[in-house]
Amino acid sequence: MRIDVFFGYQQLTPADVTGRVVAVVDVLRASTTIAAALANGARAVVPFLTSDDAVAQSKQLGREAVLLAGEQKMLPIPGFDLGNSPGEFTPERVQGKTILLTTTNGSGAVLAAQGARDIVVASYVNFSAVAAMLRAAVRSETEVVILCSGHERRFTLEDAGCAGRYVRAIQKDLNGVATNDGATACALIDRKYGENIAKLLQDSNHGQALIGAGFGDDVGFCATLDSFSVVPVYHDRQIVPLGTSRL
Repeated sequence: MRIDVFFGYQQLTPADVTGRVVAVVDVLRASTTIAAALANGARAVVPFLTSDDAVAQSKQLGREAVLLAGEQKMLPIPGFDLGNSPGEFTPERVQGKTILLTTTNGSGAVLAAQGARDIVVASYVNFSAVAAMLRAAVRSETEVVILCSGHERRFTLEDAGCAGRYVRAIQKDLNGVATNDGATACALIDRKYGENIAKLLQDSNHGQALIGAGFGDDVGFCATLDSFSVVPVYHDRQIVPLGTSRL
């Protein structure tokens, strides 16, 4: 069995994901936001590549049933109900709603992984729950891919560090689990920072950009370990909590 980590989804091929469980990581901020939305009662999160696609779908579904959410270049999209700040996705805002989400990196990464056996959205805030699922996959002899969304086609420290924590958790006490160079490098990053996740995010270029743009609270939110026990899985073009009925 093996664990592969890939950086950026643009060069991902069908062969990279076919028959595998893929964990999509976009710590700052899409995967964290998705976990928060579902943990706080959203019915589903539907990812879109563009804001126009999301708006078109909202007109088909009816605006009373959905919330438009997302960002462009870190900032909330004019006319949308929510941005991409995970703290906005409270039970009062999202309970019972379908979230139509478009982001610069995370949405595309989820869509690029289509064709995998399973697709799960991973972050620090739902780490233990997702790690347990991935360990179970490896134990059942299913290979795992961790797809780091990156930022605008570039490697990001925060996604790599998070991926490394998953690699180390999956490998713990399991023999014969091979890794590619990406997974090995990510594990080294996680080992370097240890439990100081906040520093890792603050050291990252995107974390610094978010703090500079006034989203420091988001960075702190995203650095919190195990805030939620939700396992978001992508199925039938929407992301729902594992174990719920398909919507």
